[in-house]
Amino acid sequence: MDAALIRSRSNPLVRRLRSLKEKAGGDLMLLEGPKLIAEALASGIEVVEAAASPRLAQGGDREIMAALRGRAVPVRLMDEGVLASLSEVETSQGLLALARRPAFEEERIFRGTPLVLVAAGIQNPGNLGALLRTAEAAGATGAYLTDGAADPFSWKALRGSMGSAFRLPHRRRLTTADALARLEARGVSVVAADPGAAPRYDEADLRGPVAILLGAEGAGLSPAARARASVSVAIPMARGVESLNVAVAAGVLLFEAARQRRL
Repeated sequence: MDAALIRSRSNPLVRRLRSLKEKAGGDLMLLEGPKLIAEALASGIEVVEAAASPRLAQGGDREIMAALRGRAVPVRLMDEGVLASLSEVETSQGLLALARRPAFEEERIFRGTPLVLVAAGIQNPGNLGALLRTAEAAGATGAYLTDGAADPFSWKALRGSMGSAFRLPHRRRLTTADALARLEARGVSVVAADPGAAPRYDEADLRGPVAILLGAEGAGLSPAARARASVSVAIPMARGVESLNVAVAAGVLLFEAARQRRL
């Protein structure tokens, strides 16, 4: 660990961290907090460098500091106030890191009996992160993030996915039509969530290779996307409720698929 304390907000490391905070992109992502960084390390993510507050480095979280040392990650001491200026939460957790974004082979999405999430145009990063977390929890094999979906490695999406973005194979920056064509070529049936559909979600057969297609809250799925689906299903709701949060809807459908497969 570099014992020199960074106090200046113009320090090169501070500038690199701030740049990723303000505009995510490239092959690096910004991680905040011991828990998320531990998840990244456990998932095989390459952490390039880190900045820790003196409080955390001097015994606040010995486990994460030992894990960083074990991976030979350079850790710089940074003033609490400087770290706080880079944090997106009210109280800084005392640890930031730069890490390389994982890349997933598309073949992994189709391993076993595929259960794939297709998130079309989900631009809210918190919702997208929650979708990935829900998909992994339900045993999904992977995901396609299409039509301008949010960056799964932005801060808000990472907090929502709680590490699932590091592990669940996914592809992004493609159109929904392209994703559906890839699924069709693999013999994967596409089930669209549609509040106006006739069959209930628990009446559909979700035991075989299947993809769950969900659109953005508000706009929903385009007519073209719905038309490409093998079947559209509805989640019955009490009168007066128009729709569910997209992550909740995904949970209902994905866990129904998991239930059917267990049976």
